[in-house]
Amino acid sequence: MKRVLIIAYYWPPNAGVGVYRWLKFTKYLPQFGWRPVVYTPDNPELMAVDEGLLKDIPPEAEVIKAPITEPYGWYKKLTGKKKNERLQTAFLREEGGSSWLEDMANWVRSNFFIPDARIWWVKPSVKRLEAYLKANPVDVIVTTGSPHSLHLIGRELKKRTGLPWVADFRDPWTNIDYYGQLRLTRLADAEQHRLERLVLTEADQVLTVSWAWAEELRDLGAKHVDVITNGFDTDDLPVPAAPVDEAWSLVHVGSISATRNVPELWEALAQRISRDPEFKQRFRLRLVGGVDHTVLHSIEAAGLAEHLERIPHVDHTEALRHMQRARALLLPVNDTPNASGFLPAKVFEYLSVQRPILAIAPEGADIVRVLGDVHATVSRGDQASTQAAVDALFTTTDAAMDVGHFDRKYLTGQLAELLDRTVRH
Repeated sequence: MKRVLIIAYYWPPNAGVGVYRWLKFTKYLPQFGWRPVVYTPDNPELMAVDEGLLKDIPPEAEVIKAPITEPYGWYKKLTGKKKNERLQTAFLREEGGSSWLEDMANWVRSNFFIPDARIWWVKPSVKRLEAYLKANPVDVIVTTGSPHSLHLIGRELKKRTGLPWVADFRDPWTNIDYYGQLRLTRLADAEQHRLERLVLTEADQVLTVSWAWAEELRDLGAKHVDVITNGFDTDDLPVPAAPVDEAWSLVHVGSISATRNVPELWEALAQRISRDPEFKQRFRLRLVGGVDHTVLHSIEAAGLAEHLERIPHVDHTEALRHMQRARALLLPVNDTPNASGFLPAKVFEYLSVQRPILAIAPEGADIVRVLGDVHATVSRGDQASTQAAVDALFTTTDAAMDVGHFDRKYLTGQLAELLDRTVRH
C-alpha cells in the first residue's frame, strides 16, 4: 500500500464537526490502496466527546498522538469558565452578552495567535514528523484546516522532505464567516492573508468542500484546486430507523450561530399557527445542539416559545435518530459573504434519511445545486417564498433522491484518485 500522512487536529473521541471528513476518509482509504498515518494532538480542546466514533478507525491506520500547548486553559481562568467547560465555535453564545475580559481575550487571540490558537504546535510537530518520516517514509502529506496552523506544518515538511503536499480547506481561512468578528489590527490581518497566500500557492494540490469556495481559493492564488464534498456514511444510519414523529416536527441538528438566524421563518411559522388550528396543535420546532441567544430571542419574539423543544448536544448516532424522526429538516445557511459555498456534512446526512428539507440559502448557492428540485430552498429575506414553503410543510414525510455520489466510500475513491495523481506529478 501507498502511505499518506494526514495531519488533523480533530480526531476521535473529539466529536466536533471537523472530525467526520477525515475520519471517514481514513476508514475507507485502505480499500483503495492507501494506508493512512494520522498525526493528531494527544490533549486537544474537546468540542464534545463521542467514544463511538473510535470504531471507524480501521486496523490498517497508524495514529500518532503528540502533546499540544493551547491557550484555552488560560482563557478559561481569565474569563471565569470551568476547566471542563466546552467552548463554542464561531462565536456562538448560548448566554447573552460578553464581558470585557472575553473581549480582551478575543483581541489577544486575534492578534497574537496567528493564524489561530494552535500555532504553538507547528514547530514541535515539524521536528517530530521530520524525524518520523526519515524512519517511516510516506508518499504524500495531507493537512486539513481549520485550524489553519496545520497547513504551516505541511508547508514546512514539504520544504524539508520534498514530499507532495495536499492542503484541504474544510473551511475558508480569511473568508470564514466569523473572520469579521476577530478583532484584528491591520498588521494581523495582513499576516493572515500572507500566510493564506503562501499555503495556497505552495501546496501541490488544494482541496475543498464546495464549488463556490473552490473559485474563491483560485481567486486567492491557488493553482490546483479540486472539490470533494462532505458526505454521509450508510454504516452510521441507525437500524431499525427511528419512527417518524406523530407531531409535525421541524428539526435542526447542530449549532445555530447568530448568522444562521432566520426571523422571516419564525414569523412565517407564527403566521401559519395563527390561522391553522391543526398546525398550532401539532407543530414542534426541535433544535438539537447549541443555539445562540440571539436566535432564541428571535424565536420567542415571534411567539413560538410554547412550540420550541431544546435538546443539548448528542452523540452522532443519536443525532441521526433525530434526523430520522423529523417530519421535516431545517437547514439555515449563514448570512455571510461566503454563504454560497456553505455545504456542511449535515446537508448530506439530512439527505441520507430521506426527509423533506427546508433550506434558507442565497439564490444559486451550492446547496441549491445539491438539494435539487426535491427539497424546498428559499432565499433569505424573501418573506413570500418563505411563507409559501411553510404552508407546504408536512404534506409528505418522504423525499427520496439519488444521493449515492455523496456516499463516504464513493467520495474516498475520488480522494484516492487525487492522491494517486498528486504522487505521479
